[in-house]
Amino acid sequence: MFDTTEDPPVIEAERFVLRPLRRSDAGLIGLYAADRRMAEMTRAIPHPLPPGAVDAMITRASAPDRKEDTWAIDGAATGLAELVGTISLGRMDREQSEISYWIAPQLWNAGLATEAVRALIAANPHNARQIFAEVFQDNPGSARVLTNCGFEYLGDAEAYSTARRAMVPTWTYALAVQ
Repeated sequence: MFDTTEDPPVIEAERFVLRPLRRSDAGLIGLYAADRRMAEMTRAIPHPLPPGAVDAMITRASAPDRKEDTWAIDGAATGLAELVGTISLGRMDREQSEISYWIAPQLWNAGLATEAVRALIAANPHNARQIFAEVFQDNPGSARVLTNCGFEYLGDAEAYSTARRAMVPTWTYALAVQ
């Protein structure tokens, strides 16, 4: 299993690299996270975005006792922005992880989330035997990302959305990792 005292490994994809978050990512994360459309598709990003929220996110991502590894989706080498989104892998019990991701709204429907999820699954830095994911039911694009990457639908649930300040119906998915 990956040692949390180290940065998450750099993972290469075709159009970008997945790399650890840096302090210099704060501006772009803040820009994208301040967009209500994006914040409302996540569980944890508040809207409006309060001062210090992005710095706290970056600090948590590098903490030695973190329960989740977060990568910047960095497209600078191929002409995209230095940060076009993030993808995270949270540790669970029994060799299981939970994946979550967001992409800048300007780049939705460009296949970036699918490519990032596939790259992270292929690298499998937690050596997970099973990866779970959950998406809000009013976000069919994220559901397609998961099914395109081989995830299978498990059932309905609900989760709290900080931006919406409400419980929101979700679809839950799982992937057995080879």
